Amino acid sequence: MKLTDFTSYADAQRHYAPARLWELFDGNRERLNIAHECVDRHVTSPGRVAVRIAHADGRDEVVTYARLAEASSQFAHMLRAKGVGKGDRVAIMLEPGLAFYAALFGAIKAGAIAVPLFMLFGPDGLRLRIDDCKPKLLVTTADKWGQTLGSDPGARSSGFARTSHTGEAEAQGQTQGSDPMAGDPTAAPIAVIADETFFAALAQFPVTFAWDSSADDMAVYQYTSGTTRELPEAVKHTHRAAVLVMIAALYATGVRPGEEFFCPSSPAWGHGMWHGTLAPLALGLTIATYAGRFNADRLMKALADYRVTNLSAAATHYRMMKNAGTVSRYAFALEKLTFTGEPLDSDTREFARKAFGLAPLSFYGTTEVGVALASYPGATDITPPDGALGLPMPGMRVEVHDTHGKPCPPDTMGEIMLWRRDRWLPTKDRGWTDANGWFFHGGRSDDVIISAGWTISAVEVEDALLKHPDVREAAAIGVPDETRGLVVKAFLVTSRFADDAFVHEIQEFVRTRLSAHEYPRQVAVVDELPKTPAGKVNRKILREREAAAFASSKPKP
Repeated sequence: MKLTDFTSYADAQRHYAPARLWELFDGNRERLNIAHECVDRHVTSPGRVAVRIAHADGRDEVVTYARLAEASSQFAHMLRAKGVGKGDRVAIMLEPGLAFYAALFGAIKAGAIAVPLFMLFGPDGLRLRIDDCKPKLLVTTADKWGQTLGSDPGARSSGFARTSHTGEAEAQGQTQGSDPMAGDPTAAPIAVIADETFFAALAQFPVTFAWDSSADDMAVYQYTSGTTRELPEAVKHTHRAAVLVMIAALYATGVRPGEEFFCPSSPAWGHGMWHGTLAPLALGLTIATYAGRFNADRLMKALADYRVTNLSAAATHYRMMKNAGTVSRYAFALEKLTFTGEPLDSDTREFARKAFGLAPLSFYGTTEVGVALASYPGATDITPPDGALGLPMPGMRVEVHDTHGKPCPPDTMGEIMLWRRDRWLPTKDRGWTDANGWFFHGGRSDDVIISAGWTISAVEVEDALLKHPDVREAAAIGVPDETRGLVVKAFLVTSRFADDAFVHEIQEFVRTRLSAHEYPRQVAVVDELPKTPAGKVNRKILREREAAAFASSKPKP
């Protein structure tokens, strides 16, 4: 029996072993390719569906394994024709759809490193990541290239849409004057524009590709503001990561062959990519995802229409479904619900119980380490208490430590710690355990802001704020919000008058430079910012003030 044949918590502890994960793959420790494992080996019939995409405009896009295998192979050949070689980075800034998946798996087939980028990055947010990973090629839309990089892709190079008409070799045409990035023009990526000519141009290439990669070759760079660093830096994943993440698929999202799985999180982030895309496709599932501006009613319609049995989403997705007020219109087939990114409030948990017949179960971890705690969806021999983060994953050590580095007894607050590479790794999350070993979240202990499931760097927001000519000093913190958990609040030292026009100007200034979810939803102008003895902004004081103000504003019981 394979690990996918077991569903109980007891069996997970009894039968799990790292070596057994390899039984779920074609490859081995020497030769492995994520694109083969997730796509090519599952082409068992022309009509077998790999991905369903619920577009915000109401369209339903269906991508079969056969079509994806062909398109990704053609993209791999195209990369080779453009001189993209093993280890070169290929950045992909597209909404989910056939073009995105063809580029993702095509880059991986070709031995390049796929770098998914969030569609809502503004020029500053994108530049930080482009400067870090230095991609040889960027796949995006013409309007996103112009909005984020400030130039016509044809001015930077003969864009893919142009060369697709002739099939001629691309002349990169790099010039100092047309380079949208500062510095050496050769560092700027080639523009590949996924417009209406994209697939017509791919059609000139063969529909099969012979991959050649080892398990330890780099395959994907995943960006995060992270829980352990403040400015974006890539978490680098080898092909072997597809095997390692399967433990999360088995015990955190609980996916099993034959399920209809849906993850509405963007594949630019860890949850949407590894838990929502790669792991379930490696098991041969039909997955579904969401593209475009989020609308909770559109999500619920897709869940019902696709007869989804397993949903893994952010806590905010569940809150927005609750607030939409339209859940009674739909009949669902859901059997497993999970969430991650932040705690789920009790009202939303009860909404899910009534609407779907079961409560969402939590799993917890970091992009750098992976999932550490899970609630084992589908297991009938355990009952997760409300509000629990989960139990440790099989084979993983997780503890709550006090300030002296000693394990805390049950019901005692401390810091959640992960054992990794012969040492305890701090998560900078506070928490506690109950008498039965279940872990609970006690809030953040650093300056990273989690808003609606998004991880936001205070430093990155402040860096954008300080680029405004009228802002002398800036601080950003998370403040309580009943819908999003936390929202960004900016404190500014400026000579400008804090009227509505100035607040709106600041919000748009940040929104267009970072991401739409990172802008400060609240703005306050202050005479000075609290400082530490070393002269650094003391965000802790700001957070304490805001928490006290929020508590005092709540009605007394």
